Amino acid sequence: MSRSSARGRGLRLGRRIRALRRREGMTQARLAEHLGISASYLALIEHDRRPVSAELLVRLARVFRLDLAGLAGEEDERLAADLLEVFGDPSFDSQEITRDDVLDLVATHPAVARLVLRLYHAYRGARETSDALALQLSDGADRPGVPGARLPSEEVTDLIQRHDNHFPALEECAERLWRDAGLEREDLFSGLARHLDRSFGVRVRIEKVARMGRAVRRFDPVRRELMLSEVLRRGSRNLQLAHQICLLSLRPELDRIASDPRLTSEASRTLCRIALANYFAAAVVMPYDDFLAECRETRWDIELLGHRFRAGFEQVCHRLTTLKRPGREGIPFFFVRVDIAGNISKRFGAGGIRFPRFSGLCPRWNVHAAFLTPERVNVQLATMPDGTSYLMIARTLPRRHGGGYRAPLAVHAVGVGCDVRWARDLVYADGLDLADPAAAVPVGVTCRLCERMDCAQRAFAPLRSELQIDPDVRGLSFFAPVDPPGRGEPPAS
Repeated sequence: MSRSSARGRGLRLGRRIRALRRREGMTQARLAEHLGISASYLALIEHDRRPVSAELLVRLARVFRLDLAGLAGEEDERLAADLLEVFGDPSFDSQEITRDDVLDLVATHPAVARLVLRLYHAYRGARETSDALALQLSDGADRPGVPGARLPSEEVTDLIQRHDNHFPALEECAERLWRDAGLEREDLFSGLARHLDRSFGVRVRIEKVARMGRAVRRFDPVRRELMLSEVLRRGSRNLQLAHQICLLSLRPELDRIASDPRLTSEASRTLCRIALANYFAAAVVMPYDDFLAECRETRWDIELLGHRFRAGFEQVCHRLTTLKRPGREGIPFFFVRVDIAGNISKRFGAGGIRFPRFSGLCPRWNVHAAFLTPERVNVQLATMPDGTSYLMIARTLPRRHGGGYRAPLAVHAVGVGCDVRWARDLVYADGLDLADPAAAVPVGVTCRLCERMDCAQRAFAPLRSELQIDPDVRGLSFFAPVDPPGRGEPPAS
């Protein structure tokens, strides 16, 4: 799917053009003259009744001194999606706020829209603090401090989303490391360890679990030793070596990216550097051009790719979302990771998908059903309320942290997916009838933003629908409408 088509389902460009024109104090006639079109045609564009050609986009970007990404407003799309979720909060039930209201606010007053989002973050933080304190007082437990209004992980996730999960400088540094260190794919561990020793005077040692204290990697800057846990598989050891090389050699680049003013705390900036070092490590273990070539050869078979690059399922899924090099793009994959309680611990939106920030993900997504078939790949054809269809691949990932029989077990499920127009390129679409609407599972983003009323798994009423309960009639759920007697299918036993 092209980026332009993804944008087309989000903010309408006409609003953006009208807002920019008014900001510059220009009349329609004056802007139309600059663009070489009639004022009446511009009026149609501003009301989204005419498309904007690529040539006109370039002219608009020149007039308003913006790059094309800024004009198309990808960040505005994310802001609008976040605000729609904010106004899905039950606190706003009494207010008649429509989708058009939100789109107008973002297009005409983006600074105000961001302030509303920031205020909601503060409100959520205060409410969580209040709940935590109430719980502490009620059961007498002695607990440490409660969370703040803006989590570092959220700020870093937003930064990665703004960069479209692609960092060209880190990709180039990873390729330079392969050349400078003379790395070989079949003996990557030895090559990385040798580079650490020769370039930084750092020796690598594999240590037993008891000496690592539950850590999988420990660096001693005084003794110049890097210790890796014995529980790490070969591919994960490679990633940890590359991660350490990044921290030792690329600090200026990490600091440059982490200096983004929207990272508001040192914890956020530190977490950002770690995330970027992980990105670099994946780029070393799965070099861009080689990885993309193997993706196309295997038809994006995640497990086969894992074997070829000695990387785990989740590591390969992460790498799939980073293939955005101009002229050498991969498929625009989105990514999500949830635990067994449904909490989203990682997310990256692409191809028009926006994952919820403040609420739970739709339970119909197969990333939840993956827990029913542990360690098996689960394939799903899903359709959103706007008719857009996606192919989603999900699998659980059980891990014993620390290794051994007594180590605690943690289970997550990860999912990657793409617009259905890319599905035929993937091995996972074999045998699926992509043209049959009945073959797709109706899904949404989150209950409050989904208008489907026939969902038996709905947990909350939609944003603009009141909860109506008839004590004499039981339907699929409290929120699902019921047909009059004599119509529809007989009820399930």
